[in-house]
Order: sequence, then structure tokens, then C-alpha cells
Amino acid sequence: MDNKIKVLVVDDSALMRSLISKMIESQEDMTVVGTAMNGIFALQKIEALKPDIMILDIEMPEMNGIEFLRERGKRGIKVPVIILSSIAEKGAAVTFEALSLGASDFITKPGGSISHNITDVTTHLTSLIRVYTGRKEKYPKEEAKATPSAATQAPVSAPFAKHVSGGIREVPVTHPASVKIEVIVLGISTGGPNALRVFLSEFKADFKVPILIVQHMPEGFTAEFTKSLKKTCALDVKEAEDNDIIAPGRVLVAPGNKHMKIERKRLGNVVTINSDPLVNGHRPAAGVLFNSAVEIYGSKTMGVIMTGMGRDGSAEIGNILNAGGYTIAQDEKSSIVFGMPRVAIELGYINKILPLNDMARYITTYIS
Repeated sequence: MDNKIKVLVVDDSALMRSLISKMIESQEDMTVVGTAMNGIFALQKIEALKPDIMILDIEMPEMNGIEFLRERGKRGIKVPVIILSSIAEKGAAVTFEALSLGASDFITKPGGSISHNITDVTTHLTSLIRVYTGRKEKYPKEEAKATPSAATQAPVSAPFAKHVSGGIREVPVTHPASVKIEVIVLGISTGGPNALRVFLSEFKADFKVPILIVQHMPEGFTAEFTKSLKKTCALDVKEAEDNDIIAPGRVLVAPGNKHMKIERKRLGNVVTINSDPLVNGHRPAAGVLFNSAVEIYGSKTMGVIMTGMGRDGSAEIGNILNAGGYTIAQDEKSSIVFGMPRVAIELGYINKILPLNDMARYITTYIS
């Protein structure tokens, strides 16, 4: 047991405590060291049980999840917290409040429409537990060897692969300074909500290049997510709707469970929203956005790939580079999961690798 990840499960529902505990105990490298029905009992058990991580419900009697997180901050408790969130507007709003108070990530509660998909919930939850306790490599190395599905990817050549053989290196800049960037497209996954809050807060109100974002997120959460981003971002941030105009200084976030593409219309470029099949295992998929940006903007595209599991967008960002655009990846140290960025880097598709805190400043300088 000493080598297992010690988990404390906090939920006022005995049924949910039992279900989440069974999910965790199904993993050989994890154990549930205790459960609690609210934040008061959780605070008492943290000191005695010394968990490596907590799974925390929001709506609980006496001390709810938000109140617990505030008290956790006052006491300087460093145990990472994954939020269990309900699939509802209120649940989404309070989830992002929890993230702003220091929660690491969130997962939607099993039940209702997803009760049939317990296996997927278990996989997601246990993956997050490993990530936030540092018990798993930040990236699966074999991902870079995988071949994108021909049915879902545009062809990508790898003329720069020789620059990264044997290590992580930046690709020599090929984007001419005379070509002005007209759009930034960004793909991000695990660790994204907190990373985007930092990233977007660094842009000034006079930044004029539109930013289009695919953040892997459940349906029903992106509207509240964009509202939370507005609190710290000087730009115009909104959840994308069909035929939204791509305008200077505007940030459009793909809605959960919908792909976002760029199309050229008579009065200007817009985003369109659709429910086409999953691409790279996701909807929305960064790969879909990246490929559509190349079709419309070509060399005037900047592609950005940030923290996240898997490889979504890692191949397609190569289309941006090969079209003469400019590409940026978040570095390993500042990524919660160095999956998507690493694959793109190892494929040889990244011009510049940057820590999270430097990305907005670099982009602003590069574009000006």
C-alpha cells in the first residue's frame, strides 16, 4: 500500500462515495484511504490520512466544496483536488469557481445520461489522478510513433523531422516577417482551463488578432468556461456560435461536443459549428480547426498547441507549418500533460517552444 496513490473521496452521497471508491480501487496502483460526507470531515481526515489527492463534490451540507477550497487555501493545504461536477448550468458555473480557488481539474459525475459509460469515466478519473500526483510520465512516449487515421487527417509531410531526431528541438523559422499573422488557432486539453486563464490574461485590450480555441471539454461547460475567462481577460471572449464572425481581438471557444471550422463568407470569415464524427478521438478536435485555418488563411496562420493528453492537433499543426505559417508549443515543464505538444515537437512541426508564462508576451511581440 505504501507505493499506491492514496485517495480521499468526499461526497455527501453514500452511493456516489461507493461508486467512485470502486472505480479507484479497480486500479492496482491506487487505494481509497478514506471517505467523507462534507468538507468539515474532509479537513479532519486530511491530517490523519495524509492522502496524495482528493476527489471532491461541490454540493454538500455544512461545508460544501467551494467553502472547503477556501479553507484549504487559508490553511495552506497542498493536496491536489479533482472536482466531481454535475452536468448542469449551475454545476458548470461552480466548477469554474472551484478551479479559480485552486482545484486542479474536474470530471463530470457518472449518472444520468452517462451512467452506461462507467468505463470511460473510470479511465478519465484514474488518468487525472495519476497526472496530478505525478505518478505517471507526463506523456506516453509511444504517441509520437502513432500514425494519424487517413480517414480523419489531411496529408502531412515531415520535411523538418531531421531537426528533432535524438531530442526536442525547435524547427528553424521559415515564416517570412513580411507575411502578417491574421488568425491564431489553439488546441489544448488536460490542464487547459487553468492554463488558458493564465495565457489569455496576459493579452492587452489592444491585441487585434482573433484567437480561436479548441479546449476538450464536456457539452454544457464551455459557456460557463468562457464567462470565467472574461473575468481575467481583456479581450472579447465568447463560446462560439454558428456563423460567428472572426473579428480582431475576439476569442472564440469551440462549444463542448461540437467541431469548429473556419469558412469564408461574402462578408468575411466566420466559424461554423457541426456535429460531425469524432476526429482524433475528440469533438471538438483541434485537428479540424487547424486544417480549416490552413484552407482559409494559409501562411497567415499561427498554430498553438498546449498541455493535453493524446495527440489531437499534433499532426495537423504540421499543415500550418508546411503552408508557411508559424507554430508554437507549450514546454514540458509548464504543461500538466506533455502529450499533444510533445508529439508535435517530435514530428518536427514546431517553430518555438515556450513556457506558459511567456507565450502571450512572445506572440504579441512576434505579431506586432
